[in-house]
Amino acid sequence: MSGWFGIALWKRVLGALVLGIIVGTIMTQIMGAPEAAAFLDSYVKPVGDLFVRLIRMLIVPLILTTLVAGVVALGDPAKLGTIGLKTIALYLFTTFFANVIGIIFGLVFRPGVGADLGGADAVPVDTNPPSAIERLLGIVPENPVAALADGDVLAIIFFAILLGIGILMAGKAGKLVGDLFTHASEVVLKITHIVMEVAPFGVFALVAYTTAAQGIDALLSIALLIGTVYLGLLTHAILVYGGIIRFVLNLPVMNFFRGILDAIAVAFSTASSSATLPVTITNVSENLGVKKSVAGSVLPLGATINMDGTAMYLGVLALFTAQAFGIELSFMNYVLIAVTAAAASVGAAGIPSAGLFLLATVLSTFGVPPEQIAIVVGFILPVDRIMDMARTALNVTGDATVATAVAKWEGQLDEDIFRHPADVPYDKPTTPDVADADRD
Repeated sequence: MSGWFGIALWKRVLGALVLGIIVGTIMTQIMGAPEAAAFLDSYVKPVGDLFVRLIRMLIVPLILTTLVAGVVALGDPAKLGTIGLKTIALYLFTTFFANVIGIIFGLVFRPGVGADLGGADAVPVDTNPPSAIERLLGIVPENPVAALADGDVLAIIFFAILLGIGILMAGKAGKLVGDLFTHASEVVLKITHIVMEVAPFGVFALVAYTTAAQGIDALLSIALLIGTVYLGLLTHAILVYGGIIRFVLNLPVMNFFRGILDAIAVAFSTASSSATLPVTITNVSENLGVKKSVAGSVLPLGATINMDGTAMYLGVLALFTAQAFGIELSFMNYVLIAVTAAAASVGAAGIPSAGLFLLATVLSTFGVPPEQIAIVVGFILPVDRIMDMARTALNVTGDATVATAVAKWEGQLDEDIFRHPADVPYDKPTTPDVADADRD
């Protein structure tokens, strides 16, 4: 047991992810895809389902306690406004580049050319999603307790911010309540540590089942689209997120990606930004040195509105659809696809395959009829999980990038923690000169 716990958690999680792919592939070759998927579904996947339930259990208490504690820690509601503006602006900035990269990769690789959609079963989708006004009104909960029970993240964020501001405005009368939430957030984070020890087993189970359930034949039939999406997501992570960390913040890129490997692996296996949130907050706070006053406010918001992976995915799928049906697109069509994909991604739920069902909104910009939309969704749906896993990992990476940037700009980043990973022996410099030399 001491040897197991002596290995850094991210190494255990990453090893479990790779082992899950290997086991799922081998069992598929030996037993056949349906039989292997059925076996893993019965005897292995329940371990993954247990892990997902454990981390979902923490989402609501973690958002409520850390966000209220974060607002209280700021000490001035005006700082919250500054953090909020910077956060939203940076999320929009990264989403813009995700759209551009998605459209470029769709044009370069042309994944829809020659795609045979004739054998796909039509899957109808809602062509009349809620309006922007309805989404905005939905942020304000009619009943905060009901919002907590339903796990309505945006409504919880809104209520938690108001509660934190109310505690600050109450002065001495609110101190006891503020202390309660501060201590409660520490307790919930400790529970997160316990749950994360289950992560390697949960990740192995989920990835092994997904690998077997998708089947090699299904992947080969749509391999070009999958490859285009994966390459676009990887490019965005390296160029945009890596560029922000290295050239804007002047921080070591490898330390950043290494610090959030747990969150990336959990996001990849669960395909849910919301389910990964407890892990993301823990990684960003403890491995990257982001103060909880920032992590507790930026990351829950990011898990809800920062969907760079979804925005890119919708752009690629729009071009895939146009190419598959032989639709010629103008420059204005590309602009509308980018704008609509960005707007639709903000409303995407942080759950598996949510982005795929927003496709109707984007395709409507160049007149694709509902019947063809249903065929495209039916063609992609069987293997959407494979692409959803990667775009969720990108979303979580984007959340961590924005939290790190905002923390540094607000003076809420402990760079010693960022620059010196916790699992590497390190004697903290005692003088400013030594510290500066070590950073150089």
